[in-house]
Amino acid sequence: MGPDEASALVRAGALLVDVREVDEWRAGHAPEARHLPLGDLGARLDSLPADRRLVVVCRSGSRSVRATAALVHAGYDAVNLDGGMRAWAAAGRPVQGAGGRPGVVA
Repeated sequence: MGPDEASALVRAGALLVDVREVDEWRAGHAPEARHLPLGDLGARLDSLPADRRLVVVCRSGSRSVRATAALVHAGYDAVNLDGGMRAWAAAGRPVQGAGGRPGVVA
């Protein structure tokens, strides 16, 4: 799904899950996202709500495709944000850096 549909889902109660690395997250992320790096996903599945739809995002959509597949396999209702944070930012959605400063997609 694209950034407009993903944003609508988040406004309706879905959780945006950012699976990028720490340095990418600090450079810029969606303000409402929860950070869960792809490498930690398996060990931290229980930190995700099982009763909410998950919208999964990375930088370009590649890592989030893998994370989405793993989440669906584990029984979560998860969808991928096509184009990742690049598409999110290009659509004019907010990107926040560390400390609440304006961010960039790294």
